[in-house]
Amino acid sequence: MKYAHIIGWGKYVPDRVLTNHDLERMIETTDEWITRRTGIHERHIAGERETTATLAFEAAARALAVADLHPSQVELIIVATSTPEYIFPSTACRVQDYLGAIKAGAFDLSAACSGFVYGLDMAAQAIATGSVRNAIVIGAETMTRVLDWEDRGTCVLFGDGAGAVVLKGSNIPGGVLASTLRSDGSGGDLLSLPAVYHNPVPTLGPEYFHNGHKRNTIAMDGRQVFRFATQVIADSVHETLRKANMTLEDVDLIVPHQANTRIIEAAAKRLKLPQEMFYTNVQWMGNTSAASIPIALCDAVKDGRLQPDDNVIFVGFGGGLTWAASLVKWNVTPPDVSLPRREWRRARYVYARGRSKMKRYGRRFGAWIGGSPTPDASLKDGDKKSRENDL
Repeated sequence: MKYAHIIGWGKYVPDRVLTNHDLERMIETTDEWITRRTGIHERHIAGERETTATLAFEAAARALAVADLHPSQVELIIVATSTPEYIFPSTACRVQDYLGAIKAGAFDLSAACSGFVYGLDMAAQAIATGSVRNAIVIGAETMTRVLDWEDRGTCVLFGDGAGAVVLKGSNIPGGVLASTLRSDGSGGDLLSLPAVYHNPVPTLGPEYFHNGHKRNTIAMDGRQVFRFATQVIADSVHETLRKANMTLEDVDLIVPHQANTRIIEAAAKRLKLPQEMFYTNVQWMGNTSAASIPIALCDAVKDGRLQPDDNVIFVGFGGGLTWAASLVKWNVTPPDVSLPRREWRRARYVYARGRSKMKRYGRRFGAWIGGSPTPDASLKDGDKKSRENDL
């Protein structure tokens, strides 16, 4: 039995910031209304050349730097996202290419805002069974690309960003101790993001779905989601602790999905815990969906909220409906990496990009030299005779 320890972490958020005062000039809302209902003051917005994959890569590169791990040592990459660049190839495959992780399997995971915790459990199980030794789990989103900017109930909530952790197998007890994954598909209509399949037929030209929301934008029943979230946070925390034979008294910190402060405050009351037990950064990040927990984790480490041997719980909830929690024994401190070493690591990724381009050029050149892969003459003649016989 191997234990999956978190040995690296990293985040990346776009430079552009959208404040509540900016939103006042865009839609009918106020800073006071947004702050009172959500606790959010600002959020980060991806630039034109930034995508879910580039954000994910930047977070993963930073996590690998903390872990002091070479990309070639990574054997699994999981990207939790609801906003992939493509249906396929997966965002994880693009990250694998950007990193130059030549020995890694890669796939995307869709569990909305619970996705990072789902991915953490998948990677931990792969390590526990001996399938892989090192893995990267990333939560990455460009939620602002799928918002209806005329719907003030949703567009004020979300932001863009990515967070990542590196997991390493070890025989030393610790790391991911227990997890709980749950779902309830009957509530799928409460929080949804339609795919291309649900687009109206172009010749008919309707601008809206039957639910009143524009195509390919988030639709949410805020009140129902609030009730759901406050209940499942408490339930999943208790269940995960039972699996590990622990109680709330053993927990040092809870890092929840950063949906809004009112949900987190209600969950704290339900668990009968002080608000200080919950780490929050939603006021500066907004709701970054699957990226929110790993981004908050990075900020918690930076703020000194996690020390070696602390027990931390990650708990997420979101569309699906899905919810999940993981209990982690934190037993690492960030290493001090010199500037020259950081620059050398960055050069490594430049080389990976160049190698990727050479591979693509090589495939094109090979196709040009070899021509179209057609059967040889004897096979073509045989097929022709066979067709003549059939006729």
